[in-house]
Amino acid sequence: MTPRGRHFFANPGPTNIPDSILQAVSHHTVDFNGPDFLEVYDACLAGLKRVLRTEQHLFMYTGTGHAAWEATLVNLLSPGDRILVIETGHFSEAWGRMAADLGIAVQTLAADWRRGVDYAELAAALAADTGQAIKAVCAVHNETSTGMTLDLPRIRATLDDAKHPALLLADIISSLGSIEFRFDDWGIDAAVGGSQKGLMLPVGFSFSGVSEKGLAAHKASTFPKHYFNWTTMLTRRHRSFIGTVPIALIYGLREALRLIEEEGLDQVLARHTRLAEATRRCVRHWAGNDGPQLFCLSPERVSDSVTSVLMPEGHDAEALRRRVGTLNVALGTGLSRLNGKVFRIGHLGDLNEPMLLGTLASTEIGLRLQGVPHAGGGVEAAIAYLAETAP
Repeated sequence: MTPRGRHFFANPGPTNIPDSILQAVSHHTVDFNGPDFLEVYDACLAGLKRVLRTEQHLFMYTGTGHAAWEATLVNLLSPGDRILVIETGHFSEAWGRMAADLGIAVQTLAADWRRGVDYAELAAALAADTGQAIKAVCAVHNETSTGMTLDLPRIRATLDDAKHPALLLADIISSLGSIEFRFDDWGIDAAVGGSQKGLMLPVGFSFSGVSEKGLAAHKASTFPKHYFNWTTMLTRRHRSFIGTVPIALIYGLREALRLIEEEGLDQVLARHTRLAEATRRCVRHWAGNDGPQLFCLSPERVSDSVTSVLMPEGHDAEALRRRVGTLNVALGTGLSRLNGKVFRIGHLGDLNEPMLLGTLASTEIGLRLQGVPHAGGGVEAAIAYLAETAP
């Protein structure tokens, strides 16, 4: 039987879609080369650049974030080029596999998934690259599998201190619109984003922000490409999208940008920080009695878009997720080596206090029903924090 009431979706992506965006994407079909649509399109391009905080280049695709990563790799690099991938979790491994499949040499900077990279080791890896074979450093800004962030300004400073010319590539799929990100100020050369996270849209389009340095590197790229070719895109009126433009998603993007700018981007980020901390207060309380605990052990690196929760030894995270699912709440699964060991609470996008508390309360019910050791009252810890910090 279908559960009654509204479904609580607490997966870290895709995320909840506001009703006004659902209405916007139901827009009737129009000519994507017509003047009315082009006015909307141009406004969306400018608005997305404001969220990225860039005045440089932006290319968009019909496809998920994986499509944008492939587009970015084949436009910036050539077969046999070497990249340095900073290990953060499931998604850094995925990008490394993608690059290897394309014929790129992948060097991984190993890191503990619970503590994160040692930035001194990044400096050492760059210093050791005396021939400057590394063409790009790939960094997942927010790793959704582990609930941990990377310090992109510090990575840029490390590259600059080493006087290393490698491009800085950032995956911002689960951080844009929920965690502070400044493309131009932080010296990012390419950033990959998608529609279904902080932008609160359906899955279906993705994009690459590209610096002037990145565009210059593109001109030397020898990878075969067609649908993703930035040079071809630059000749089109839309400066993106080889072929048909996803009209409905663009109308949805217009509404998403309106919602973000109505609230104010800084206020959006502050809301995410507050709801994330409430979640962490709850989990830290549950950790009593040898209960579930925050997977991330580095307090300064915790994510404001997703919290990854490590189950006590001998207790299955997937069994808990299924039990909580019977309460009409969807939690995120553990990815790759973390499957069955962690569950994830997404707290990004269209989210407020009642939605979060409903998720946390249902999860605490699930812990009781499954007989998982924990300290009861975690939700009260979240409530107390939210009351203390209420605007």
